[in-house]
Amino acid sequence: MNKRIFSRLSIVLLSFLFLFTSHQLTAQTSNGRLVVGADVLISKDLNLIKGKRIGLVTNHTAILSNRVHLVDSLVKIAGVKITALFGPEHGIRGDAPAGEKVESGIDAKTKIKTFSLYGKNVEPTKEMLKDVDVLVFDIQDIGARFYTYISTLFHVLKAGARNNIPVIVLDRPNPIGGIYVDGPIRKEKLSSFVGIAPIPIAHGMTVGELANLFIGEGYLGDSLKPDLTVIKLENWDRTKYMDQYPLPWISPSPNIPNVETEIAYPGTCLIEGTNVTEGRGTLEPFLNIGAPFIVSSDLIKELEAQNISGVRLSSIVFSPIDIPGKVTNPKFKNQVCNGIQIHIANKSKFESVKFGIRLVSALHKLYPKELVMTNFFDKLTGDESIRTKISTNVPADDIIKSWETELNQFLTIRKKYLLY
Repeated sequence: MNKRIFSRLSIVLLSFLFLFTSHQLTAQTSNGRLVVGADVLISKDLNLIKGKRIGLVTNHTAILSNRVHLVDSLVKIAGVKITALFGPEHGIRGDAPAGEKVESGIDAKTKIKTFSLYGKNVEPTKEMLKDVDVLVFDIQDIGARFYTYISTLFHVLKAGARNNIPVIVLDRPNPIGGIYVDGPIRKEKLSSFVGIAPIPIAHGMTVGELANLFIGEGYLGDSLKPDLTVIKLENWDRTKYMDQYPLPWISPSPNIPNVETEIAYPGTCLIEGTNVTEGRGTLEPFLNIGAPFIVSSDLIKELEAQNISGVRLSSIVFSPIDIPGKVTNPKFKNQVCNGIQIHIANKSKFESVKFGIRLVSALHKLYPKELVMTNFFDKLTGDESIRTKISTNVPADDIIKSWETELNQFLTIRKKYLLY
């Protein structure tokens, strides 16, 4: 065969193979690819916001598939006008430490007015909303009742209803999946910013689903029913965790560095309501648990005797320190703490809330004189009887069983609001 003809045939064949392969790869990556609500808004639903003055409730987690922040993308689109930014705990750009009050001001990058919803005001005021026609909420939640971003959502919905301003929620995945639901239901007397609604600690819902729940069950009070639109996720699988998707990892707050921490958080955050450190001031917060009075081997032995599934424990010695942008003055600052390090061995088998109860119960059994549970522990559990039962040595198994009836009632309610 003529070498020139052979060469041309080879080029044609290689081109065909390249195009075929590219098509196959494109089909594999686009078919079933997770698309967050923010991307759906820009690709399909810009008509909902064009020509309107937008109040965007957001933070650093509002990243699009092209890895650009939502606000930085919207300001470049003709006909889209953002007149105000509203930020939750940790601020618009997510760089304020936990619990630190955030001030209002001007966003350095976009020069748009910013209003803090974590400080003097937790709900947008009429004055803040005077130049707003529609409120858009886009913040990545973590899946735990006491994670304050859903409390901000709650108050934004109330503000929308009170001021006749429509609210659009751009949905994002529950990063620890949408299956695991556990923990006591928050009692009314313990309503707080870390317990905004009567839901369990691990709610297994997205922010869009929660928004519908808050409204549908009358949790907003005063017959408040905002005009809500949820821009749904595309191709979200409730059984999957965030690290099972090819999306860039974004820490939802300074002390949640990875998915393993997110999975443990609904249970180990209960340690914040005690005089034991939850590991703030280390590189593994909520996975490192300790105090000067703990004997690591004793605590591990006590926990392992309970045959807890999906977790591996190891002893650790650490000294919490100030970490700029993450924590200042952590518990036991610069003191040597002995404790445990938590390793999630099986995500689907590990039940974080039950583990948290077993952990605090074990600490009380071993160190009844040293362990202190504060009123904040009640706010975190949402049920003050939990602290009473631990203090009177009620077995952890019985404590866990105590919330089964009300949890099953919640599961029945929850079904009405699931979007996926």
